[in-house]
Formats: sequence, C-alpha cells, structure tokens
Amino acid sequence: MSTAQAPKDDHLKGFLCILSAALGFSLMTFFVRLSGELPTMQKAFFRNIVAAVVASVLILRSEDKFRIKKGSAGDIFWRCAFGTSGLIANFYAIDRLGLSDANILNKLSPFFAILVSIPVMKEVPGTVDIIATVVAFIGAVFIIRPGQGLSTIPALIGLYGGFGAGTAYAFVRRLGKKGERTEIIVFCFSAFSCLVTAPFLIFGYVHMEAWQLLSLIAAGVAASLGQFSITTAYRFAPARELSVFDYTQVIFAAVWGMIFFDEKPVMLSIIGYVIIIGTAVVRWWLNLRKEKK
Repeated sequence: MSTAQAPKDDHLKGFLCILSAALGFSLMTFFVRLSGELPTMQKAFFRNIVAAVVASVLILRSEDKFRIKKGSAGDIFWRCAFGTSGLIANFYAIDRLGLSDANILNKLSPFFAILVSIPVMKEVPGTVDIIATVVAFIGAVFIIRPGQGLSTIPALIGLYGGFGAGTAYAFVRRLGKKGERTEIIVFCFSAFSCLVTAPFLIFGYVHMEAWQLLSLIAAGVAASLGQFSITTAYRFAPARELSVFDYTQVIFAAVWGMIFFDEKPVMLSIIGYVIIIGTAVVRWWLNLRKEKK
C-alpha cells in the first residue's frame, strides 16, 4: 500500500466508524423506547452497566489497569456529572417525544460544546461558530415549540440532554489533551451513572418481562458500539472532517420511529431538523475550507 493511499483508506475507515457510531446510538434510543413503560432511572442503569462491563474488560487487559492520570480526577468527575444528567434527560425525552425529535435535540451537543468550551477550554469561538450556534438554537425552537403548555416540558428536558452531553464532551476533550485513556473515561462515566441510578433501582424497581430486560441489555450493547466506534473514528480522521456525519443518527432514528412506532414528524419539527443539520453541514464545510487556505 502506498503512503498516498493510506490517508485515503484512513478517511474511509473513519467514515465507516462514524456511521457505525450513529447507527449504534440510534439503536440505543430504539431499544430504550422498545423496553416499554419502565422508570427512566431503571433504563439508565441497565444501559450503563453493560458499558461499564465492556470498559472494565478492556482496562483489565491493559498495563495501567484502573490507574487515572494525575490531574484528571476533577475533569472526570465533571464529565461524569454532566454526562449522567444529560443521559437521564435524554432517556426521559426518548419516552415522551418522537425518536427523531429526541435525537436531534441531543445532537445540539456540539453547539453547546462551543459555548461551554469558552470557560472549560479557554477557547474563543470564531464568527462562524457563534452564528452557527445561534441558528441551531433557532432550529431547536421549531422542535420545542414553546407555548404549548406541559407538552413543552419533555422537549426542554431533551434540550438539557444536549447541554449535558455537550458539556461532558468539553471535559472529554480536556481529558484527551491530558492523555487520559478512553477506556478509563468510559468506565468512570458508566460506573458513576450506575451509582447515581442504583438507589432508584433498589427502592423503585419495576418488574421486567424477559423481553424488556433483553431490550435494555441490547440498548447497552448498542451504546457501547456507539461509544467505541466514535472514539475509533477520530483516530482515523480529525473530528472536523467527520463530525457532521454523526447527524445520520437522526435519520436512522427517524426510520426506526416510522417503521416500528408509526411516528411521523410534524412539519415544524422537520423544519427544525433541516435548520440544525443544515447549519452543522455549512459550519463543517466553512471550517474545512478555511483550513485549506
């Protein structure tokens, strides 16, 4: 294989991995919905226990085992705190909104990350990023549709899910700059989430049928596929070149919703999808163009 061919192959591998991640996360939301009327905390616990086991196996096979790098503990805590609260909010929204609506609100996380990176990473966003963030939030208004009374609450909670995820990603980036291992970050997040949700599971456990338990285990497996695929993708190619393809998760989720739950997004939601995804695509294209100059 020539040296000229290797980068092209890496980009293809990165593209396939990011699609695999989008598919994995969309299947996670599908299986969470499929598990039926179970408490949100119970669903979150089983989703995370699977990821914790997978990460533990990888850590035990490594040389450093469960050792955390010096100076990483604080960032890991905040990644866990915001990631867990965002995950719980996302699961709450999944059960009460259309799958595509819940997914697109969660996919506002990159725009929240731009804002959060100002205090966390000491990064000053450029004009393109500021405009993109404002336009994306305008798109969110079409999906949340404020003024509709209590029906707005799940959408607002879903919006917080995007904020929690975006804030968590900012801390993940800071941990990456410190050289912290992916397996440690995934394990700490999953274990922290299990500890937070375990008391609700113990004192408010709702009996599950075998198919419900299997659905939640499948959600955990799909989430693990998503987490490790997205990490692998960014090893093959930079996030600036791949991140926009992560929005295919919304398309996958819309397909699952239409086929299995007879969901049909309303026109205002579709307008919101177009604005948010369109903004992400334009921002991605402009940033790539800027770097090539």
